[in-house]
Amino acid sequence: MKQAIVNGIIHTGEEILNQAVVLIENGLILAVQTETPMDCQVIDLKGKQLSAGFIDIQINGGEELYFSQSPTQETIQDIYQTSLKYGTTHTLPCLISSSNETIHQGIESIRNYREKHKNGVLGMHLEGPFLNPLKRGAHSADQVRKPTNSELEEIIRYGKDVIKIMTIAPECFTNEQLEMLLESGILISIGHTTITYDEAQYYFSKGLKLVTHLFNAMTQFGHRDPGLVGAVFENDAIYAPVILDGVHCSYAAARIAYKQKKEKLFLITDATFLGRKIENFKWGNFDAHLENGFYRNSEGNLAGATISMQEAIINAVDHMNISLDEAVKMATCRVAAAINMQNEIGKIKEGFPAQFVSFNEDLTQMQTLLL
Repeated sequence: MKQAIVNGIIHTGEEILNQAVVLIENGLILAVQTETPMDCQVIDLKGKQLSAGFIDIQINGGEELYFSQSPTQETIQDIYQTSLKYGTTHTLPCLISSSNETIHQGIESIRNYREKHKNGVLGMHLEGPFLNPLKRGAHSADQVRKPTNSELEEIIRYGKDVIKIMTIAPECFTNEQLEMLLESGILISIGHTTITYDEAQYYFSKGLKLVTHLFNAMTQFGHRDPGLVGAVFENDAIYAPVILDGVHCSYAAARIAYKQKKEKLFLITDATFLGRKIENFKWGNFDAHLENGFYRNSEGNLAGATISMQEAIINAVDHMNISLDEAVKMATCRVAAAINMQNEIGKIKEGFPAQFVSFNEDLTQMQTLLL
């Protein structure tokens, strides 16, 4: 039976509609229209707001399990189910710098999971291991390394249908290796890097259009060397995500970034775990403990975030001087555009999945709807 969502404020990703009816059949949006058909199951929002489900392209763990430690289907399910509690319907579980064996295990688990579950797990974000050790952050020093042609070829061959994003420090790559990645179809994101402003513009000219957690683990803006941050600010083609928890970057920095990037700035969580239930965690040489609501490692470095996408949107409204609709776009359609899925997810539009979030004006009350 067709379903009709009525009596709500609809954030389509393109406009805000106050009197619209969202018509749904077989898990897809049939139409966004003004009339309610007679032969429908009616879902009354009772004046609440509705958007497409949130999209998180960098999340490391769910409530209990950490993907890099346990790259299994159980962990992927934990990440997906926990994310749904906070309005996130589409995710990219993130595997940080690991052994080749662990990377392969993660790829295989994502592949098998997606064959069994036709849900919002879009693939994998491989963050590392080919990063600059000077900007490794919480990544284990014994796992960060330069690529060899054979290892890179193997990862591409085995994982290119699973790995959606790969974070690299491009200065660690030869031109031949960079071309291998560009030709693979994997979306390359620049992160954990020491590249200068000029080097960044060179890599942007090669086709790299995304960076990993703006401001963190990269060269900063300076008046003599604008760094990667300055290159991102100047280049209108580059997408940049922020971890909007007030610690990974200050809210003032986020406001400045928004003025520079506008629709190219979007939200991620980079959550180590969601829900703040795990207070202490250790995996090999990687460790994290909960300190004043944030994860840090024994060296004092930030070790992933604790926020959900719901909290990130609330922070965007409260601290970035933007509207709720603008903040919602930073978690939906703008994320989709950054990963070249703007015609598939992130909007309330004909042909898009019927996966939504219903919420009140301050986003404190929220319900995920999978129809």
